[in-house]
Amino acid sequence: MKIDAILTPAELPALAVRDLRETLCVVFDVLRATSTFVTALHNGAKAIIPVGEISEALAIRGKQPDVLLAGERDGVKIRAAQTDGIDFDLGNSPREFTPEKVRGKMIVSTTTNGTRALRACGNAQTVLAGSFLNLTATAEFVKIHQPAEVLLVCAGTGDKRADEDVLGAGALCELLARGDARPTLSGSAKIARQFYAQAESGLAAAVRNSTNGRRLLAIPELGDDVAFCLQRDVFPLIARMEADGAIRPLV
Repeated sequence: MKIDAILTPAELPALAVRDLRETLCVVFDVLRATSTFVTALHNGAKAIIPVGEISEALAIRGKQPDVLLAGERDGVKIRAAQTDGIDFDLGNSPREFTPEKVRGKMIVSTTTNGTRALRACGNAQTVLAGSFLNLTATAEFVKIHQPAEVLLVCAGTGDKRADEDVLGAGALCELLARGDARPTLSGSAKIARQFYAQAESGLAAAVRNSTNGRRLLAIPELGDDVAFCLQRDVFPLIARMEADGAIRPLV
C-alpha cells in the first residue's frame, strides 16, 4: 500500500485528470467540515450532500424541500443576504448538529474548502471524510481494505495550507504505518507524518495557534469548536461518500 498526500488546495484541480480508480481518498477539513459531517452522521443524520457553491445547495432545496441547508462563508453561517432571501438552517459548527436537529435528515452543505475537496475526489474508488473524531475507525477501515493507494487530502483554508488538516493526515499516517504491513510513504506523506510527530505532545496548542484556530477562537460563539474537533476517537464510524455524492455512515 502506498500513501500519498495533498497538503494544499492548490493541488486539488490536478485530481480531475489523475487516475484514482484504485485509490482510497481520506479528506481532512478538521476545522471544520469533515469534523461536522462525522458529528452529524453520529447524531443520526441520514446523509450529507457536499456541494461547492451556494447556488447548488439552493437548487437541491428547490427539488427537495425537506433537506436542511448547512454551510459557511468566512467561517459563519450563510445568511439571506448571500442567497437572495434564504437563511441556511445550520452553519458549520459541529456543535449545532445535535440529534434533535439532524436525526433522519438529509443535509446539503457548502463550505469554503471542505466540500470542494470532497467533490474533487469524486473519481476515486473510495472517499472518506476524516477527522480526529473518527481517526482510528478510519485507519482500521483502510487497513482492512488494503487499497493500492491511499491519498490523504488536506482541504486547506482559502488557497493556503491548513496546519490542522496536515496534522490530521499525519496522525492517520502514523496509525497506518504501525503493525506488520509497512506502507510506502510519498515525500508529502512523510512531511505530514513528521509534522504530526513534532506537534503531537502539544497538539491542542498547535491547532489553537493555526490560522483557522485563531480565527474561530476570535468568534465567541465558535471558539469551542476548536477543542471539540480535537477530541480523539469519540465517534467510531466511517463516513463514506457514495456513488451518488452523498456521505453516509458505515458503523
